[in-house]
Amino acid sequence: MTENFNQHFSVLLQESIDALNIKPDGIYFDCTFGRGGHSRAILDRLGENGKLYAIDQDPQAVAYAHEHFQDPRFEIIHGSFEHLDSYCRQRDLLGKVDGVLMDLGVSSPQLDDAQRGFSFMREGPLDMRMNPQEGVSAKEWLQEVDEKTLKLVLQNYGEERFSGRVARVIKEAADAGELNTTKDLAEVVERVLPKKEKNKHPATRTFQAIRIAVNRELDVLKNVLQGSLEVLAPEGRLAVISFHSLEDRIAKVFIRDQSKIRDLFPDSPVQIEVIEPVLKRIGKPIFPSKDECELNARSRSAVLRIAEKLAQ
Repeated sequence: MTENFNQHFSVLLQESIDALNIKPDGIYFDCTFGRGGHSRAILDRLGENGKLYAIDQDPQAVAYAHEHFQDPRFEIIHGSFEHLDSYCRQRDLLGKVDGVLMDLGVSSPQLDDAQRGFSFMREGPLDMRMNPQEGVSAKEWLQEVDEKTLKLVLQNYGEERFSGRVARVIKEAADAGELNTTKDLAEVVERVLPKKEKNKHPATRTFQAIRIAVNRELDVLKNVLQGSLEVLAPEGRLAVISFHSLEDRIAKVFIRDQSKIRDLFPDSPVQIEVIEPVLKRIGKPIFPSKDECELNARSRSAVLRIAEKLAQ
């Protein structure tokens, strides 16, 4: 979902499309349409009987799809990919999907649009919602959350070492009505942190943590990964592109756990019941090339993990 400021760059494009092992007449889901870079590449490999469904909760992305993807093999769904299994159930596609692609995180159009409130580099409303038509904004969330919970969010979702200190000053500013824009939040965090990291804005971790909390990103990821097991056909592929360690750890552990025999009663002296593997891990994690990182700096932290549904 990452692109440069003036040109679209889909991260790990060739690698992720190869990972899907696309069949010309297959059925595929692009769970994070963005501006359609991955979707376009999938359609290029599909035959006339193939089908691609794309999902995005951002109204702007959905509008872009309606305008630029006039293809009878393509359907855009406005909603959260958390409900992937429900979308497939509605279309009688459970167990029939040949590939699911997830390109996680915030898209560059969202980062580059100051009015969306994702970036500390551009002043805009303190929003951060993937779908601005649902839920509460970051400003509202910060006004409602207690300091202890905020500290845990900064610590667990942002891996912020000074979470207590940052949580305290943010709550003081929020309670005083001083947090209205992204610049307000960035300046509050910058003032309280003891030192700056090279090539990293002091508010980076805070913005990531609050965005994850506002959008329930990690819970959504866990739910869609679990739902993909019901959706995929035998030999169907799952490809997940992550951009930070929290997402990648969830994808890694999920694929690992679903790729091995699991004992339902591990503490029992005798083996009572086991769950057979559902997935097979395909290859090692894939990272962007040096050339891609130079072309698109936002791809530097990306990692692609691939798995295949086993025949039952």
